[in-house]
Amino acid sequence: MSRHSLNSLADIAHKMVVDGRGILAADESLGTIKKRFDSIGIESTEEHRRAYRDMLFTAGEAVSKYISGVILFDETIHQSTENGTPFPEQLTRQDCLPGIKVDRGAKPLALATTETITEGLDGLRDRLNGYYDKGARFAKWRAVIHIGHDGRSSIPTHQALRANMHALGRYAALCQEAGIVPIVEPEVLMDGDHDMARCFGVTARVLDLLYRELFEQRVALEGTILKPNMIVAGKGASEQPSTEMIAEATVKCFRQTVPAAVPGIVFLSGGQSELEATRNLNTMNRMYAGEMPWKLSFSYGRALQASALAAWGGKPENVPAAQKAFTHRARMNYLAARGEWDEAQEG
Repeated sequence: MSRHSLNSLADIAHKMVVDGRGILAADESLGTIKKRFDSIGIESTEEHRRAYRDMLFTAGEAVSKYISGVILFDETIHQSTENGTPFPEQLTRQDCLPGIKVDRGAKPLALATTETITEGLDGLRDRLNGYYDKGARFAKWRAVIHIGHDGRSSIPTHQALRANMHALGRYAALCQEAGIVPIVEPEVLMDGDHDMARCFGVTARVLDLLYRELFEQRVALEGTILKPNMIVAGKGASEQPSTEMIAEATVKCFRQTVPAAVPGIVFLSGGQSELEATRNLNTMNRMYAGEMPWKLSFSYGRALQASALAAWGGKPENVPAAQKAFTHRARMNYLAARGEWDEAQEG
């Protein structure tokens, strides 16, 4: 760890999950943000993307009180607010940590039919050093795990799991070398008709392999954050579990697989609605308060932004309404991370 000690990395990791604060995932790729903008009928230009992120990052207490960090995209970390303040500086001024997505997306795995491997390790050391100089203090790398059948065998295969967990381990080690806290994100997708038990089994395998790999790569777990899926049934499953069942299964899975040295677990929303993501997080923290060695918080993208995006609509005059919607959603998840949310608070 050439730039900082383990204590410095651990301090950053703990700050990312302190007192109910969570992480805004604003790292949508150009393709993903285009889909989001298509839904509100505006063109995905660089200026529109900048203006949209500007609206989110200047939303007052949403960022300074409820959001501990923001994952930026490569384009975004080089952009500025309307008044010329670089986005990383704007976030830092509000006691919010700038972060950066560093993977280059999931690509087809060699000799596989439907499984993928996340790429982006080539040149990563130099890119991380550059991002550090731009103000980034944490990073994110997402591995995509499919459940199903590819025509030859059941997936995920051991080949795909090992390849993706090895890449996450190498990424995490390079991050810590650069003085950057790695968020490791192994996402077991909700796509498919599998039941909750299948999701539990695959997620447990994924996390077991992940932490073996992080150990082998000499990654200090105290300076990492885990960003996983919740234990849910596939979207096409005939039976959908209750919120209490999701909470029980998710916490049970993590207790079996996630070391106590990890400071925090920040969930991805994974296709859940805004309300579902908040409700499920709150139920875990309410049911298991004081019984978990790590903090449970959020790192949502769409589940923090959907209402704000719709309210914004690409129009400058809508910025106050959009910021109000974003602040509300951030506060609801802040309360859920403390086990203090109630559906009546949704107004």
